[in-house]
Amino acid sequence: MVAAMEHLLPRMVGARAQYKIINHRDKQRLLTMLPNMLRGYARMPGDIRILVLVDRDDDDCRVLKKHLESAAHNAGMPTKSHPSGNGQFRVVNRIVVQELEAWFFGDPTAVDTAYANTRSAFTRAAYRHPDAIPHTWEALGRILRKARHHEGVSHLPKTAVARAIAQHMDPDANRSPSFQAFRQGLNALLA
Repeated sequence: MVAAMEHLLPRMVGARAQYKIINHRDKQRLLTMLPNMLRGYARMPGDIRILVLVDRDDDDCRVLKKHLESAAHNAGMPTKSHPSGNGQFRVVNRIVVQELEAWFFGDPTAVDTAYANTRSAFTRAAYRHPDAIPHTWEALGRILRKARHHEGVSHLPKTAVARAIAQHMDPDANRSPSFQAFRQGLNALLA
């Protein structure tokens, strides 16, 4: 996810704000550390705004979102979903449904630009709704291998694949609903 954000955020944020990507290495570590981190940010001076981005994986989306929202609320930081009385918020919580690779399925042109001869695979009915594709990482791996990319490796290099595709993504045209929710949340946070 960090590799993808390193390519997407400069184009999406531009000169509107300074930002920092914080990599927690895994979801469980993020969820464990988030309450204390948000309390720390709440005490810092200045207009600090935070976007929390996490894969849904197999979690119940509502339970995961409630956990993220509770962490912000308990830290005294209003969220987009639960703003302060004057409508202000400092935190946007977004969940990637199912996994980051669904966002890649939402932009087949970016995938085909990064990995030639993959475009025809995206015409299959099973891939028309990016956020509904089960096991998106494995599905993307099958497409790449069928197009003769990363042959002979037992595991696709996730970071390299994310970096290669993300640099070609068009944030405005992505068909993944969770990507569009992320884009809209980011724009609202920067407004």
